[in-house]
Amino acid sequence: MRDKARVQVFRQAITDFIQSRRDEKLKGKSDDATLMRKYDYAVWLEDAARRVGQIYAATHISKAIHSSAKASNLYVTPDNLPQRNEIGSHLLGHDFEIDVVGNAAALDVFKFLKTKVEGKPLLAWAEAGDPDFKVALSEDPVQADSWSAAFAGLLSSNQKTQSHSLMKQIYWLTGEQPSEDEQYILLQPLFPSALVHYVHQHIQEIRFGENNKAARSAFYKKQSSELVYRDYKNLAVRKLGGTKPQNVSQLNSERGGVNYLLASLPPLWKSKRRLIPLNARSALDVFFRQKNVVFIIDMLVEFLKAKQNDNNHHIRGNREKWVQRLVALLADFAATVKVEMPVGWSRDMNCQIPDYEKLWLDSERSLLHPREDFIEIDQNFCDAYMKGDWPDEVAQNFGRRLNDKLRDSSITIGDDEYKYLVKQVIIDVAWPIPQRRKA
Repeated sequence: MRDKARVQVFRQAITDFIQSRRDEKLKGKSDDATLMRKYDYAVWLEDAARRVGQIYAATHISKAIHSSAKASNLYVTPDNLPQRNEIGSHLLGHDFEIDVVGNAAALDVFKFLKTKVEGKPLLAWAEAGDPDFKVALSEDPVQADSWSAAFAGLLSSNQKTQSHSLMKQIYWLTGEQPSEDEQYILLQPLFPSALVHYVHQHIQEIRFGENNKAARSAFYKKQSSELVYRDYKNLAVRKLGGTKPQNVSQLNSERGGVNYLLASLPPLWKSKRRLIPLNARSALDVFFRQKNVVFIIDMLVEFLKAKQNDNNHHIRGNREKWVQRLVALLADFAATVKVEMPVGWSRDMNCQIPDYEKLWLDSERSLLHPREDFIEIDQNFCDAYMKGDWPDEVAQNFGRRLNDKLRDSSITIGDDEYKYLVKQVIIDVAWPIPQRRKA
C-alpha cells in the first residue's frame, strides 16, 4: 500500500529540480511554448530516462590518464576492493562520491539523481526499487518500472572492459624469477576519482574552512587559541579538461578541473641545535647575543645619544617604542624555546641556567609527574612555580643586563624608566599566571 504523503515528497523534489533546470536554461525564453513543453513533468522524465544511458557511473576513470584514451571506466564500491594496509580507495567505505563519465550533455540527469529525499539520493531509491518513488515518477506502473530501472541502470554498466594503447601500463612481477616472462602480469593504473575527490574536499576544508582560517589568523597574530591549525605544504595543482572539465567527468567538473598533488619529496635532514645550550650560564646570555636583539639595542643607543639633551613627551614615547620592541623579542624568544625544546628539558643535570629561568622557559615541567629519584627537587620546582616569584627575578635580571649595555655606551636611564621596563617584562613573562606582581 503506497504512502500518499511520501509519494508527494518525492514528487515535489522532482518538480522542484525540473523547474530549477527550466529556469536556468530558459532565461528570457519563457514565452516559447515548444521549449517550455520540454520541461513538463512527464516529458522531462521520459527524456531523462532515455539520456541516462549516455552516462556511466565510475569510481576509477581513464580520461584523467589520457584525454584521448578509449579505455573502460570502472565502478567498484570501496567495500568490494581488496583491503590493504596502504592508503587507497578501499578506505572510503560508504563515504564516497560517485563519479560519472560519458556525454557531458546528459550530466544534468546525474544531478537529478543526486537530489536527496529522506537523506538519500534518488539514485539510491531507484536502485532499491522503492514503490513510492516509482509512483512519484508515473501513475502508470509499466512506465514507472521502466524509468526507475533506467535510472538504477546507471550503477550497472554492461560495457565490455577494455584497455587502450594510450593508457599507461606496468609489468608487475608476481613470482620470484624476474628473468621469466610468464611470472609477470600487466597492470593498467586508473585514476581513482572517488578518492581524489575525497582528498580534494578535505584539503579545501583545511585551506578555506572557517575554523582553520580562525586558527591561521591566531597563529600569525600570535594570539592564544584552542583551535587546531592544519596545513599542507608544497601542494601542486594538476588541471584536467582545460576549459571543459566536464568532458573528463562530473566530479572533475565540480572541482573546476583542479586536482591536488601532495608533495613527494625526500626529507631534508637538519641537525637541530639546542636553543639553550646545556653549558649556558643564563638564557639571557643567549638572548642578548641574537642578531635582532643586538640590532634593536644599537638602534636604541643611537636614538638616545641623538636625543640625550631632550626630555620631552615625544622623545620618551619613541624611547618606549624601542623598549617595547625589545620586550616583544623577549616574549618571542621564550615562545620559541617552549616550542622547540621538549617539556622537562631543564631536568637535565647538566643544565646550568638559574632556577628562575628554568621556571620561565620550562614552565610545563610543573605538570610532569615527579621522578622517583628526584621527588623533592621536582616538588620544589612546582612549589616555586605556583609561588610565582620567578617572573620578578627574570625581569630584574633583564633590566640590569640592558642597563649595563646602555651604560657601556654612556647611556643612563632613570629609575622611572627602569621600573617601567621591569614592569613590562614581568607582564610578558608571568602571563598567564593570575597573581599580583611586584614591579
